[in-house]
Amino acid sequence: MKSLRLRLALWLLVPLSLFVAASSWLSWRNAAAVADYVQDHDLLASAKVLSDRLIWEDNAVQASVPPSALSLFASPDRDRVYLSVSSADGHLLAGTPGFPMPAQRKPEGPDRAQWYDTQWQGAPLRAVLVTRSMYDVDGAREITIAVGKTTGSRDQMLARLWRPTLWYLLAALALTVLISAIALTIELRPVMRLSRQLRARDPLHLDLFVDARALHRELRPVADTINQSTRLIAEHSAAQRRFIADAAHQLRTPLALQASLIEYARSSEDSALWEKLAASNRRLVKVTNQLLLLAQAERSDVQAHLTTIDLAAAALDTVTEFDALAASRHIDLGLDAPLDAGAVLVQAEPALLHALIANLIDNALRYTPEGGHVTVGVHPGSAAEPTVTLTVTDDGPGIPPEARERVFERFYRIAPHASEGSGLGLAIVREAARSFGAEVSLAAHPLTESGTEISVRFVAKPVPPIVVVANSKKP
Repeated sequence: MKSLRLRLALWLLVPLSLFVAASSWLSWRNAAAVADYVQDHDLLASAKVLSDRLIWEDNAVQASVPPSALSLFASPDRDRVYLSVSSADGHLLAGTPGFPMPAQRKPEGPDRAQWYDTQWQGAPLRAVLVTRSMYDVDGAREITIAVGKTTGSRDQMLARLWRPTLWYLLAALALTVLISAIALTIELRPVMRLSRQLRARDPLHLDLFVDARALHRELRPVADTINQSTRLIAEHSAAQRRFIADAAHQLRTPLALQASLIEYARSSEDSALWEKLAASNRRLVKVTNQLLLLAQAERSDVQAHLTTIDLAAAALDTVTEFDALAASRHIDLGLDAPLDAGAVLVQAEPALLHALIANLIDNALRYTPEGGHVTVGVHPGSAAEPTVTLTVTDDGPGIPPEARERVFERFYRIAPHASEGSGLGLAIVREAARSFGAEVSLAAHPLTESGTEISVRFVAKPVPPIVVVANSKKP
């Protein structure tokens, strides 16, 4: 039952078959009622003709069977007709001896008639019983007239009335089956074309696009889902290709430099050369770690690993890690955040959140001159706007307005030779923020003529209420 065509056909044909069966049964009942009515009418008419032929003769009731009574039963089905005229005491006046009578006689209606079914000489018989009173000087005499007929003509009439309707219904069912098969074949052609289109596509090429306009309205969501899934796969594949290209680009130069230094170091005992080799190795390790962080931030399943984190505590831990570096460069590194534990909660992945804050601080320290200031702030929003904003502000040279969007691109640096940066820090910040559902913005320093402020706005996690349990015991 995995065939869509078969399932749709069953949904259509099973109820229709039940309808045909019910219609056939109702048609049979109507035809049977008509056949019974005609037969009973003929029986009653014949019994009335016999009743009218009852006469007094020699102080006794005499009955004769006229041809007109029997002509009512003339049929090509060779039915047998039985007549019985008897007195109240059971004396047979005319007709067939031993004609079966009903067990209880209950003539009803203005015709004082009673119809019943019986058996006579091994054949089914439909009969009618009519009573009539004959009067003379001695009083009234009750006369019983019974007429019976085999059911061959009645059954043939039923068949003639019912069979055409049955054939019409069966023909309509067969025609519906045929039309349904043709209609399903025609209407499922877009699905088959879609299947052939997808099967003909090279799975290594992610440029698949299904034109939903050529499909039925019910199938358009399927095409849209395919297009969306293909687009997401293509984006993920493009991100992987970018990562590989970025890794190759960034690792090529340090590796080539290391290879040259190693070859030269073999023939030299210069300690400065070994220091250069160690610095190149450190830069290579840093770039590799940043590329791995960027790849982790771009993963599509990061949101499944988000946890509730105190942003102020995370900022404090990261600032503490950079204290020594800031002191060595004579830069004042400070933190402006609420002191209450759990006051500012956000949803984030711990390692990526640490990388986000660390890259912001590292970027600010790198471009801030000696004697400058770098401030990390954590600012909770209002009740009407449940957000938490992380800011990193420095009083360095600042970023020109035309470059503020490009600084988030990979490997872009305003002054490529001014620092040791790799150009990946702010790219990691943007991708990590996106994975948390946060927004990153960049602006000039709000209080000085130079400097930069980078803000990351998070959706605040509600702080759980503090439940105070009162102790009712008295000392």
